[in-house]
Amino acid sequence: MLFPPPLLPLLFALVSAAGGSSARDAGRGRTEAFVLPHSHMDVGWVYTVQESMRAYAANVYSSVTEELTREKRRKFVAVEQEFFRLWWDSVAADEHKKQVRQLLQEGRLEFIIGGQVMHDEAVTNLDDDILQLTEGHGFLYETFGVRPQFSWHVDPFGASATTPVLFALAGFNGHLISRIDYNLKDDMQRNQKLQFVWRGSRSLGDQQEIFTHTMDQFSYCTPSHLPFSNRSGFYWNGVALFPDPPKDGVYPNMSLPVDEDNLHSYAQTMVENIQQRAQWFQSNHVLWPWGCDKQFFNSSVQFQNMDPLLDYINLHSEQFGVTVHYSTLSEYFQAIHQSGHTWEVRGSQDFLPYSAEPLQAWTGFYASRNVLKGVARHASSLLHAAESLFTWYLVNIPGGAVPKEWALQKLRDLRWALSEVQHHDAITGTESPKVAHMYLQHLTQGMMGAQEVMVKLLIPAQPFDSFDATVTQSTGNSAQHIVVYNPLAWNVTTYINVTVPFPMATVYDDEGHPVSAQIQQSAESDSAYDLFIVVNLKGLQHRRYVIRAMASSGRTHAATVVTFERRSRTQGEPRKRGRRLLPVLNECYALKVDQDTNLLHSIVDRTRKRSVKLTQDFGEYRANGDVRRGPVSDNYVFSANGSSEAAYEAVGMEIVPGKVLTEIRQYFYREESDEEYAYAVYTRLPEGFEGAAPCHRIEQSYRVGPLAVNREVVLRTSTDLSNNRTIFTDNNGYQMQRRLHRTFPNNTVARNYYPMVRTAYIEDDSTRLVVLAERAHGVSSQHEGQLEVMLHRRLWNNQEWNLGYNLTLNDSSVVRPVLWMLLGSRAAMASLGPREVLALQHRPVVLGTRYDRHVPPHGISSKAVVLPPNLHLLSLSVPGWAYSSNHTQHLQDLQQGGPRKTEPEFGRILLRIMHLFEVGEDPVLSKPTTINLKEVLDGLGQLSSVEERSLTGIWDISDLHRWNWNSTEDRNQFGRVLEDFRVTVSPKEIRTFFVYFK
Repeated sequence: MLFPPPLLPLLFALVSAAGGSSARDAGRGRTEAFVLPHSHMDVGWVYTVQESMRAYAANVYSSVTEELTREKRRKFVAVEQEFFRLWWDSVAADEHKKQVRQLLQEGRLEFIIGGQVMHDEAVTNLDDDILQLTEGHGFLYETFGVRPQFSWHVDPFGASATTPVLFALAGFNGHLISRIDYNLKDDMQRNQKLQFVWRGSRSLGDQQEIFTHTMDQFSYCTPSHLPFSNRSGFYWNGVALFPDPPKDGVYPNMSLPVDEDNLHSYAQTMVENIQQRAQWFQSNHVLWPWGCDKQFFNSSVQFQNMDPLLDYINLHSEQFGVTVHYSTLSEYFQAIHQSGHTWEVRGSQDFLPYSAEPLQAWTGFYASRNVLKGVARHASSLLHAAESLFTWYLVNIPGGAVPKEWALQKLRDLRWALSEVQHHDAITGTESPKVAHMYLQHLTQGMMGAQEVMVKLLIPAQPFDSFDATVTQSTGNSAQHIVVYNPLAWNVTTYINVTVPFPMATVYDDEGHPVSAQIQQSAESDSAYDLFIVVNLKGLQHRRYVIRAMASSGRTHAATVVTFERRSRTQGEPRKRGRRLLPVLNECYALKVDQDTNLLHSIVDRTRKRSVKLTQDFGEYRANGDVRRGPVSDNYVFSANGSSEAAYEAVGMEIVPGKVLTEIRQYFYREESDEEYAYAVYTRLPEGFEGAAPCHRIEQSYRVGPLAVNREVVLRTSTDLSNNRTIFTDNNGYQMQRRLHRTFPNNTVARNYYPMVRTAYIEDDSTRLVVLAERAHGVSSQHEGQLEVMLHRRLWNNQEWNLGYNLTLNDSSVVRPVLWMLLGSRAAMASLGPREVLALQHRPVVLGTRYDRHVPPHGISSKAVVLPPNLHLLSLSVPGWAYSSNHTQHLQDLQQGGPRKTEPEFGRILLRIMHLFEVGEDPVLSKPTTINLKEVLDGLGQLSSVEERSLTGIWDISDLHRWNWNSTEDRNQFGRVLEDFRVTVSPKEIRTFFVYFK
């Protein structure tokens, strides 16, 4: 994405103000500039993918291929695969494809990152980051035998410490970032610390360290100011036009062509910028990105002007003190690696949040477009389930009636949609409305396809139209059948919620036994009922349940709604509150509700007999929408004028006591006289189910919206925990970061907001309050003992840049996010949290049929797939890409066969296993764990062979030898053992395998 106007003075500063080199740089030799041609091609943002392909993206790859072929010294780096794959499959001529293969062989066209997109780093989920990288790498390896080794994360809004770990696991040798806090970048520039060795995981340490280059203040765009012209510099092809390229080839803002009169001026401008940058790095190698957003759609005019400019500088290199040449990113990193410098080590700290300047904290996007964030995560969970079920089907019923090519394509469609939405202007909610609609449409279509696959696999001969947790009207003794699938490799006992149109039902399992259930009036519909069914599911297994509408049943409890009087927020003396407490209990907790306020008052941890004062309500920030009055909030930025204010004047309450769960319903009204509530909280306290299900979950769902314009709504949980306003939040669901509250001269509220992808918690010396999320939110601890979650935003402002790109976030949707709370000792929560967040993310999938007749599911495996409690089955899928155990042979086959259509490989199963715990986090669960893959996977089939691979599968682990970097700390070596199918997984390790079954 381009930078908004407030950043232009910083990023496109007058390069002639560089001055001479500092004394510390004296004597280090002539500066060598690596000119790196590139185009930043957002997969979405302002324009849809198809609009971008039509206007410029297809032309980038066509013209770059032609121009590199025309002149041998020219080079180019390609980053995101979505546009390239679309071009390759639907636009590129055979001659283009032949040229691409030749350019790759010569090393003049280079794929960096290689993922489907350049993913966001703040609000993306670990599973999905890996997915989009795997999909891009699979395509590149199958098509070209290419294995990307360097990243180019120039535009995500802050940098996670998880990303370098993933790139190291994928076999990368160098990592590149750009957007970090402006204060920190300025300090790193002054002290030549923009480059370092990053050990992103405190448990893995140097095992997965990676050299990291931070771009200087000019970032990935070429400085555009020309002292001798009023046009931008070095952008000779101008600015892309939408919807179509101009027929005459004349684009807006085309730089002055290089000629005899301005050649020296161009050279002087470029050299001064190179020298300015050289001061900020330890070596005399300067990376000079040549490009920006939507560039190189006319590569001919670009290279025709840059070629003579580079020649002129090199011809006068003695005078300028600089040499320049076209370069790929690998060439630059190789030069740095061979320079012999010793680099400082950075630990597992991230670079979040990101502030572009004192009044621009980019923390608003943590909560922008809550609906999109929720659909994306739901799609991720559905794909995870569908992939493992498809794998089970192929292994157990290889000649089954479901066409495997059809099923794989349906899963690939969802993989594509889910990969696409990980883009840094997609799941962030920072795109225009039409692009958000595109993402949602692609996700919805992909999810329908994955559901159809699951139905076909589980329920033979079952037509598909819509399958969800809703049962249609049933009368008499007719029955409704549902199939429930557990996508986790653990045995679970929990409940599912099925919406039914009748007030009483009996539920039977697949053995004909009645099942414990509870039925009650739905909170948001007078004609629907919530049927909560207790289910017992083994790892990766499915079961059938039958629902019969009946007048009464001994195993189904009919719960009654108890309504309480609405209470005013301001009436009554505060000192008299807390005297009429109503306890709501299960085996783990006693939730005490204040009948004078209808708010939670406290929670008792019954296992420790420890009471914690805890109340929850809704607050809102009132955003400024007029740039003339001060900073504004938008898709990206959160600008708060002060603390949040109460967003309600009265609270209504209902309680539904039950035997499966008890539900507390709280309704928040903007005004006391309002008939319709503005916000709602539905708190469910599950029973212990004879000790088989976790009673320590306090499950909450919310209804928020539509909001008034320029409101940002937060859920405020206030406790008596002494946390010193310190909060812990996760990096992409992989690891936790400690967030100390900091005070700034400006914007303190917004700059203390952080992303919560899956988990956040506050704690004191003995007690921890954990919040688990099924979609990303912004979180903070603005006051002592408080945990604040931003749930929804609706904004409009008159900033010209926002209006021009339609990025004002006038989001009128109703959102329904879900959070789970856990409360207990720090030790207990440390052991429960990692598993519980996965239980939330991967809840059982419920598929309902439309027919009353019995439709038996496919045969259920007699054995489950169950991992130890500290290991998680991160992936079990059929990737379908043409990987190879013999890389040399794969390259030879590609060279001999040329372009060809490769059939999917169904016998190769991709397996990833992740250790959930950090070193020292739990006395037992943090230990390395050894498993026998043959025994663990016996529930799938008889394992025949195993290959250990890199994270995305393109490297055999025995062939992967990543670069060692000289650093200020020693590097340890970790052994990898795989004998007789035994595997040891150490804390926070993610180990990837190809497994094959007989």
